[in-house]
Amino acid sequence: MTQRRILSIGLAVIVGGFGVTAPATAAPRTSVAWTSCPSYSDAALQAMAPPELLDRFRANLARLECGTISVPLDHARPRGRQITVALTRIKALDQRHRLGSLALNPGGPGGSGYLMPVQLLTMGSADGIDQRYDLIGFDPRGVGYSTSMDCPPPQGEPDEDPVGPVTEEAARRRYDSEVRANLACGRSDPAFLGALNTENVAHDLDRIRAALGERTLSFLGVSWGTWLGVVYRDLHPAQAGRMFLDSVAIPRFNLVDFADGRAAAAERNARRMTEWIADRHDEYDLGRTPAQVSAAIIALRADFDAHPRRFTDLPIPLDGEFIAVAASQPAPVWPLATQVLEELRDATGPTAPPTVKEVIGEPPSGPPSEPPADLPEQSNRTMNHAAFCNEDTSRLGFDAAWAVYQRRLADNPMTGRTNGFSAGCAGWPLPAQPVHLRRGESNLVLSGHRYETPSPYEWTPQMRATVGGKVYTVDDDIHGSVLQVPECAADVVSYFDTGRIDGGCAGVQAPAERIGASALFKTGEDLRARPGHELVHPVPGPFGSDPLL
Repeated sequence: MTQRRILSIGLAVIVGGFGVTAPATAAPRTSVAWTSCPSYSDAALQAMAPPELLDRFRANLARLECGTISVPLDHARPRGRQITVALTRIKALDQRHRLGSLALNPGGPGGSGYLMPVQLLTMGSADGIDQRYDLIGFDPRGVGYSTSMDCPPPQGEPDEDPVGPVTEEAARRRYDSEVRANLACGRSDPAFLGALNTENVAHDLDRIRAALGERTLSFLGVSWGTWLGVVYRDLHPAQAGRMFLDSVAIPRFNLVDFADGRAAAAERNARRMTEWIADRHDEYDLGRTPAQVSAAIIALRADFDAHPRRFTDLPIPLDGEFIAVAASQPAPVWPLATQVLEELRDATGPTAPPTVKEVIGEPPSGPPSEPPADLPEQSNRTMNHAAFCNEDTSRLGFDAAWAVYQRRLADNPMTGRTNGFSAGCAGWPLPAQPVHLRRGESNLVLSGHRYETPSPYEWTPQMRATVGGKVYTVDDDIHGSVLQVPECAADVVSYFDTGRIDGGCAGVQAPAERIGASALFKTGEDLRARPGHELVHPVPGPFGSDPLL
C-alpha cells in the first residue's frame, strides 16, 4: 500500500468540454416516471451521514420524491438510442409562493447528486433554501441510478508508487501502463463512453427542466458543477434561471493548463502557511521568516527523498511526497501539518512520532470491510475519466509529459511532489471535444475562493471575462466551502430568493493557535472532514469527485 493511497482524500476535480452547440433537431416531449424511492439499511444510512446528523438525514429522506426520465444517448439524434437519467425532488415548503425548481450538482465529473437535496438540508447551514424552491437532485449519465458502466479493470498488477523521486524509467513504465488502460477503457463501449461529456449532461438537465414543467431552471453547482452550469447556460440561455457556482472551473480546459494552475496555487498557499509558521517560531522553531521556513521545508523534503524513513510501526515508508503533502494543507489544518513537520524534522526512530502515527493510522488488521450492498454510488470513476478525456485537448506523448512533470517540480519546490507522474489522457482513443463558451446575460454568480488549490482564484475572473456574471469572493482556501459556512450559505439562500448578492464572505478561517490532532476535526465546521485525523491531499487528480457530506 502506498502513502498516496493512505494519505489522499479527494477534495475536488473540475471541468470538461465539448463543442457547445444545440441539438440538431427538436427533442420529443419528456415526462418523469415517478416511482418509490430506494430504501436504505441502517448500515447504508450510517455510511451516508455523521451520527449527530442521522435523524435529520432520515427526516429529509422521507420528503424525497424519486423518478427517471428517458434521454437520447446522442442529443443530435433525439430519436436514437435512449438511456435513463435518475432524478429526485424535495418540494418547496411554501408552494403558494414557490419560485421554481433549483437543480443541484456536487461536482466530479462523476459525482452523484441523487441525494444532494437531502444532504444539503441535512447540513443545516443553508436553512430556508427549500422554502420557495423545489430542490432537484440527479445522477448525471454514467453515474449511480442513471445508465452507467464501468470500464474493465487494467490487466496485470498495478504499478506501485516508487519510494523517493520518480525516475524517468519508472515514469515511462507508468505512462505505458496508463496508455494501455486508456485504450482498453475507451474501446470497451465507445458509443456510450463518447457520449459522457458536459454538453450531453447539460442537455439532459434541460430535459429534466422540461419534464418538471418549468419554464426556467435555477442551478447550484460546486466544482465541476460550475462547468456544467456555464455550459447549460450557454446551450440553453432562455431556460437558465438564477445560478450560483462555487469554486469556479477553468474557462478553457486541457489537463496541462488545469494541472499547472492547481500546482501553482498549492505552492502559493504553502507560502501563506510559511508566514503563519514564521509568526509562531517560538512554538515550532522552523524559521523566523517565511523564507527561512520555506527553506526548511524544501530541505526536509529533499532529505526524505534522498533518505526515506521507515518506522517500525508504520505500514509505509515516508519520502518527500509526505513532506510535500504536509506543506500543501489548507489553513484549518496548518496546526496539525506544522506539528507533523516539526516531529519529522526531529525524528530519530525506530518508531514514528506520535502525531505522524495518528495521521497515518494503524495498519489494517485484515482485509477492508465491504461497503453496505445498498449504499448508493457516490461517484463513478469511469464517467469521471471519460468526461475528462473526451474533453482534454492535450494528450501528451511521454517526452512532453515528462518535461511538463519536471518543470512542475522545479516551479513548485515545496509542494510539487504532492502528485506523482501521470499520463493523464494519453492513449484515449476517442476524439477530443473542446468547449468554446460564449458570453451570456442570465443572472449568474461566480464564487471564487481567494487561496484555494483545486480551483485557483484566477479562474473566477477569467470565467467572468468569458461568460459574464458577478464575482463573489470567499476569503478562504477551502474548495466548495460556501455551503458549509452559515454566513456564506445565508447569502446563497438570499440570492436565490431575491436575485441579489453582495461581494463575498469570510469562509472557513484558520485556527489562531495550535490545535491538538485529537481535536482538529471535531469542531463540526468542516463537514468535509472524515473520521480520524487525516491530512488532506490538496491536489487530487487528475481524476476525482466531490462528496458533499
